[in-house]
Amino acid sequence: MLEITDLSAGYGQVNALRGISLSISDGEILAVIGANGAGKTTLLKTIAGQLPAKSGRIMFDGADVTRLPTFERARQGIILVPEGRRLFKSLTVEENLQVGLSAKRPGPWSLASVYELFPLVADRRHRRAGDMSGGEQQATAIARALVANPKVLLLDEVSLGLAPAIIADLYASLPTILAHGTSILLVEQDVAQALKVADEVHCLLQGSTSLTGAGFEMPEISRAYFGS
Repeated sequence: MLEITDLSAGYGQVNALRGISLSISDGEILAVIGANGAGKTTLLKTIAGQLPAKSGRIMFDGADVTRLPTFERARQGIILVPEGRRLFKSLTVEENLQVGLSAKRPGPWSLASVYELFPLVADRRHRRAGDMSGGEQQATAIARALVANPKVLLLDEVSLGLAPAIIADLYASLPTILAHGTSILLVEQDVAQALKVADEVHCLLQGSTSLTGAGFEMPEISRAYFGS
């Protein structure tokens, strides 16, 4: 459904990604892991169209989207939940969700269904986004992405800076998202958390692939993660 081939990208003359190839099937969670600076966020930005690819190809549902602008990729079903949430803090929760509706595709997700998935978001729908906790903002950011009815959801650092109970609640929502027809590419520094939910893992080390596949033991993953 999403296939990346020999993808390179970066900032100016600096290549943050070099020759990355990966794929995601329908109904799958692929976890991209790696230390700070490994290229994880750069990968998601390039897939979403926020950063141009220097070389390689991004295929989505059989079509080449490598050169499409971000809004066109969103309309086709590639939706990013960025690191740091990037909510409109002066708007209410529901107004932020209505922004997500501007890219809406046909599908099962609506304001009512995301409120059912995230009761916390429903309870705070009239609160300003800037007045909420980090966990409440993260749930709102995921809900905003879902109302666009993505085919693939790009989640960047879901657990960063959040309390364990909030992290558990957010991860508990992932099976429901999959069941509604959305695949997930998950960037996560918490390797143990990623391994609990992912069908496959893809480890990045200094912008290159150091490990990819399924069924690895922690010593193998540790070597790939740290390059040791």
